[in-house]
Amino acid sequence: MKKMKKFVALAAVASLAAATFAGCGKSEGNGSSNTGSDVWKIGSIGPTTGTAAIYGNAVKNGASIAVDEINKAGGINGYKIELSFEDDQADPELAANAYNALKDKGTQILLGTVTSGSCEAVVGLTAEDNMFQLTPSASAQSVIAGDNVFQVCFTDPNQGSTSAQYIGENKLATKVGIIYDSSDVYSTGVFEKFVEAAKSQDFEIVSTQSFTKDTKTDFSVQVQSCKDAGADLVFLPIYSTEASLILTEANSTGYKPIFFGCDGLDGILGVKNFNKELAEGVMLLTPFSADATDEKTVAFVKTYKELYNDVPNQFAADAYDGVYILKAAIEKAGLKPDASVADVNKALQKSITEITVDGLTGAGMKWEASGEVSKEPRAVVIKDGTYVSAK
Repeated sequence: MKKMKKFVALAAVASLAAATFAGCGKSEGNGSSNTGSDVWKIGSIGPTTGTAAIYGNAVKNGASIAVDEINKAGGINGYKIELSFEDDQADPELAANAYNALKDKGTQILLGTVTSGSCEAVVGLTAEDNMFQLTPSASAQSVIAGDNVFQVCFTDPNQGSTSAQYIGENKLATKVGIIYDSSDVYSTGVFEKFVEAAKSQDFEIVSTQSFTKDTKTDFSVQVQSCKDAGADLVFLPIYSTEASLILTEANSTGYKPIFFGCDGLDGILGVKNFNKELAEGVMLLTPFSADATDEKTVAFVKTYKELYNDVPNQFAADAYDGVYILKAAIEKAGLKPDASVADVNKALQKSITEITVDGLTGAGMKWEASGEVSKEPRAVVIKDGTYVSAK
C-alpha cells in the first residue's frame, strides 16, 4: 500500500531530477553490487559556503560529533563509520553533483540533504540507486515521496499547523501578519498549512506578504504592510538571513510585534553582521533547545562548544540524532557494511519503522513507513542572546 500511495509523487520527483540534471552525471547500475567495505560509508550534503552555510556547517559538525562518539565506542556492529560531507551551497544542481561525488567515494547511506530544495533534486537519484536516505533537516513533504527517504525533522505541514495552534492556544496575538518566500518550497509549505490551520484559531491574518530569492534584500514594503494592518505578531516561515533583515527593517521603523518562526529561524543569532539585540523576544518552534538541562543535551552542547566555539542549533542536533538513528536501524537489521547498497536500503526501510530513539530532538522518536517522524516540538524564546524554553 505504501508503494501505491507514493508512486505518483516519486515518479514526479524522479522525472524532475532526471530532466534537470541529465548533464550532471547519470548513475550507473542500481546500487545492488557488493561494496566489499569494512567500514560504514555515510555521505552527507549541505551548504558549508554561501548564505545558508550556517545550516550545512551545523549539520556537518553535529554529525561529526556523533560519528566520533560511535567510533570510539566500537562502531556499529563492530564496524567504524567513515563520514564524507559535500558542499552544495544550497543549490539543487550542485547537490546532484555532490551526490555523484559521494557515490564515487563508495557511499552506502545518505544523511542528507540539509535544505529542502537540494533534497528534492537528490531523492530521485537515491531512489534510482536504491540508496537509503535520512535527511536531518529537509522538511518539505515532497522529499519523502520515495520509499527510501525518511526525515529526522518535522514536515512543513506539521510546522505550519503546530505554529498556528501554539499561537492561538497561548493567545499570543489577535492580528497576525505573514512574510514568506514564495520561491522556496520550505517557506511555501509551512505558510500554506499555517493559513489553513489558522482558520480554526482565535486570531485574524491581517497581512500576507511574500518575497522571492530575487527580491530578498529589501523588506520595507512587507514590514510596513504588517505595521499598517496592526499585526501584533508576524509569522516568519523563512530562513534566518532574511529574518535578520526583516527584524532590522522593523526596528528602523519602530515596529515591535512578536516575531514567530519555525526551524528555519534557528541560527538567527549567528547571522553575520546582525545586531543580536534585535532578536530579543523572537519565538520559534524547534525540537531542540541548547539550554535544556538533561544530561544528553548538556554533554552535546559542551562538546560542540569545545570543538567549534559556538552554541549548537537544531540543525546540529538533528544531524547528531540522525547518525544515532542510523546506528539503531542498522543494529536492528543486523547489517554489516559488506552488504550491497540495495540490501542495506531494503533492510533499513523496515527496521527504522521498528525502532524508538531517545535523542536530543525528541524522546521516543518513531517513524511511519511514509518517512515522517513522530515527536513533539518545543517553543523557545530568545532572551539575553540565547534560547530559553517558552513558558
